[in-house]
Amino acid sequence: MGQSLAENLCLIDEITVRAIVDLHEPLDLFGAVSYSSLDEIDPTDIDVVVDFSQPDSVVHSAKWCAAHRVGLVIGTTGLDEAQRSAVERAAISTRVIMASNFSLGAVLSEKFAAMAAPYFERVEIIELHHDRKVDAPSGTSISTAERIRAARAAAGRSTPVEPTQRFTIEGARGADAGDGVRIHSVRLPGLVAHQELLFGGPGEGLTIRHDSYDRVSFVQGVALAIKNADDAPGFIWGIDSFIA
Repeated sequence: MGQSLAENLCLIDEITVRAIVDLHEPLDLFGAVSYSSLDEIDPTDIDVVVDFSQPDSVVHSAKWCAAHRVGLVIGTTGLDEAQRSAVERAAISTRVIMASNFSLGAVLSEKFAAMAAPYFERVEIIELHHDRKVDAPSGTSISTAERIRAARAAAGRSTPVEPTQRFTIEGARGADAGDGVRIHSVRLPGLVAHQELLFGGPGEGLTIRHDSYDRVSFVQGVALAIKNADDAPGFIWGIDSFIA
C-alpha cells in the first residue's frame, strides 16, 4: 500500500512525497528519501504524515505528529480502544484525519446505503478482501453498519427479528453488528477490497456493490485528506465532508 501511495501521490499537483518510512528500504522511492523511523525525519521538512501501517505504529505516528504539529492521515484499521484514544488525544495538538476507506466509490456507497436503509426491512453486508488482511470484519463494513443503523434509528425503524431459529453450524449467519445488521467476511487470494450491501423488502431487493480492483483506487481519497490536513487541530473521521 505504501508503494502504491508513494508512486501515485507524487503524480498529483500540490503534493510532493518527501520521505518513505520502512524498516527496510523500499524497492522504489519515487524521488523520496528512505528512513527506518519517523524519528529520523526533520519535522520542518514535511506537512503531513500518511500512515497505513500497523496499529502500534499509528500510535507512535500520532504522538510524533502531535509533538511537532504535523498533520496526520491514517488508513489503518483494527485499532483497539486504547490505541484509538491515543490517536484522538493527538488531535488536540494537530489535525488528524482517519478513515476506514479512502476509495471515493466506497465512501459514496456508504452514503447510498444510509439513504436506502430506512426503506428496507433487512440488510446484510458481505465484505471481501485479500487473504493477507489480518482483521475481520473490515473497518469499512463496521462503519457502513453504523451508518445504516443510525439512518434506521433516525427514521424510527424497529430492529427486525432474526429469522433463523436453528443453527446447524454456529456462526453461519455471520457477525451481528447490532440492530439486525449482519456482516459476513470473505478472505481469498486474488481479491483486493470489495463490499456488497444487500437490502431486502417485500417483493424486492437492492444491491449496492463497490469493488477496488487495485490499490490505486485509494489514492484520490488520500490526496483529498492530505489537502485538508491543515494547521487547525482536530479529529476528523472519514472523508465524507471533503466530497461535495
